[in-house]
Amino acid sequence: MGFAVMTMTDGAASRVREIVGNSDSAQGIRVGIKKGGCAGMEYTINLVAEPNAKDDLIEHDGAKVWVEPAAVLYLLGTQMGFETTTLRSGFTFTNPNQTSACGCGESVELKPADLAALAAKGDAVVRAG
Repeated sequence: MGFAVMTMTDGAASRVREIVGNSDSAQGIRVGIKKGGCAGMEYTINLVAEPNAKDDLIEHDGAKVWVEPAAVLYLLGTQMGFETTTLRSGFTFTNPNQTSACGCGESVELKPADLAALAAKGDAVVRAG
């Protein structure tokens, strides 16, 4: 059984399919992180016309999201969603590796995932299953 770096909600999958459907060449989107913003890091989202073989592929309900290798340790266990509010619409990230966020919500502080804790959790699931 493989481990998914990230999961996505039905709403996120629907929005990814909509974005791909409105593009002539996109196969999905790529999620990454970069340094920036007042909290230190920002999520990046780009269209993918040609997948990178080194990226992790997440698929849900026909939607394809690739995760950049440099972002994997920061995104382990993250759920990608999509929300529409009165003031904005966009992808959301419920990330267990986030330690804080700026007041405007545009940037976050992330720590690498604790691989030992994930391994212990996986071992406990295997024993219980």
